[in-house]
Amino acid sequence: MSKNLEMADKVKCSCESDNVGVFPCAGASNTGQISNKIGVELAKSGVGTMMCTVGIGGHRPGLIKSAEGCDRIIAIDGCPLNCAKETLEHAGIDVDTHIVVTELGVKKNYELEISPAQVEEVMEKVVEIL
Repeated sequence: MSKNLEMADKVKCSCESDNVGVFPCAGASNTGQISNKIGVELAKSGVGTMMCTVGIGGHRPGLIKSAEGCDRIIAIDGCPLNCAKETLEHAGIDVDTHIVVTELGVKKNYELEISPAQVEEVMEKVVEIL
């Protein structure tokens, strides 16, 4: 098991609900890719269900209905553009927890390769937030 997954296993959403939607950004930058990786690890550990952020932006009725059925919504953005959060809000979906990777000490660049150490560092901070 990866260290990220071990760390994620220790966190549960503070709402203690099993019906948590996780909506990461997957933008064209290191922070977008970190956001997506954090979303994957949270879903693998059972913190919530990873859901399709871009499908919400595409106004896909089934995906919107799934999001509306969640008890809690976690949006994970890579940078201050807040695309994941604003996509959800534009569709009328309230965000309960909003995480921004750049606010956790990661400088945005436009490289898509991310280091496991950087993901681990961000995951530690996400665990504290949740």
